[in-house]
Amino acid sequence: MDNNGPIPGIEAVQPGVARRRAALKKIASFAALGAAPGSLLAPLSARAAPARFAYKLGIALAPSHPTTAGLKAACAEILSESQGRLSIEVFPNSQLGSDTDMISQVRSGAIDFVSTAGLIWGTLVPVASISGVGFAFADYQTVWSAMDGELGAHIRAGFAKANLVPQARIWDHGFRHVTSSTRQISAPADLSGLKIRVPLSPALTSLFKAFGAAPAGINMAETYTALQTKVVDGQENPLTILETQKLYEVQKYCSQTSHVWDGFWLVGNMRSWNALPEELRQLAARTFDAHALRQRQAVDALNTRLRDDLKAKGMAFNTPALSPFRDVLRKSGFYQDWQKKFGAEAWARLEKYAGTLA
Repeated sequence: MDNNGPIPGIEAVQPGVARRRAALKKIASFAALGAAPGSLLAPLSARAAPARFAYKLGIALAPSHPTTAGLKAACAEILSESQGRLSIEVFPNSQLGSDTDMISQVRSGAIDFVSTAGLIWGTLVPVASISGVGFAFADYQTVWSAMDGELGAHIRAGFAKANLVPQARIWDHGFRHVTSSTRQISAPADLSGLKIRVPLSPALTSLFKAFGAAPAGINMAETYTALQTKVVDGQENPLTILETQKLYEVQKYCSQTSHVWDGFWLVGNMRSWNALPEELRQLAARTFDAHALRQRQAVDALNTRLRDDLKAKGMAFNTPALSPFRDVLRKSGFYQDWQKKFGAEAWARLEKYAGTLA
C-alpha cells in the first residue's frame, strides 16, 4: 500500500470535520465578541445601569409646615417618576444646621438643595431680600405679579452669579406680623424699645431699627427658647409659623402689620444640578414648580382659618392702619437707603409692582 495515498474510509469524513471545526471557530469568535465591554451582544444584565442620584435638601421649618410638606410630596413624586433614579431626601427642623449653615453647605456642595427665605438668602445674594422691603406689597395679587414676573427673574439672575440654581417658582412664606408677650402694636411708636427677634437679615434689622425697636438676629431653631426665657419679648413671622413652631405658647399679642412679604427660594448647588441628566433636571424643575403653586393655595387656605385657631389658643389680635408705618420709613430715609443698596435696576423693578416708595 502506498503510505502517501488516501486512507480508505477517511477521505469521505474529512470535509465534515472541516465544516465542524469552522463552525466551532465562528462560535468561539462570537463568544469573545459577546464578552467585550459595550458589545451589542452583551447580556442586558451586564450593561451599565442608569446612573442614580441621592441628594439632600435642608430646611429650617417643621415637618408640618406647608412648605416642608410640599417639598416632601414633590420629592416623593420625583422619586416615583424617575423610577428611583433621583432621590431627594428632605431634612426639616434645621437637622442639617441653621439657615446660614445650610447656605454655606449648599455653596460648598456638602448638601445639594436648601429652601429658605429670600430675606435670609440676602446675606449671600443681596437682591434676594428686595421682596422684603418694608410695606412694599399691598396684597398677594401684587406679590405674585412681581415674583412670577420681572422682579423674580432679576432675583434668580442674582443666584446664578453666586453659582447657585434657583427653581423658577418661589414658595409662599406669607406676610409677616409682629407678635409680643407685652403689648399690641397699634402705631409706629409702639415698636419703640421692643426687643424683637428677627432672622439674620439686614433688611429686617434695619426696618425695625427705623422704628426705634431693638432687633436681635436669632435662628429659627432658637426662637421659641429666646421668647420663653425673655431674651426677646417679641418676634415677627407669618401666622403659619406661629402655629407650626407653637409660638402662641410664649406670645400673647399678634398685630397684623403685614410689614413684609417673604417667600422661600428652593436653591440647588450648581455642580449637583448640572450632574443630573437633562431629563432628570426637567422632571425636578417641573415637579418643584407644580408643587410650589399647590403650596401657595394651601397657605392661602390655611391663613383663612389660622386667626380663629390662634384666638382659641389665647392670642389677642389687632390690625393697625399701615400708612403711618410707611410714612415713618419714608421720612427716616429707609427707602432711599435701600434704593442705593439694591441699585437703580432692581429698585425700578420693585416699584413697577409696589408703586413709588423712595
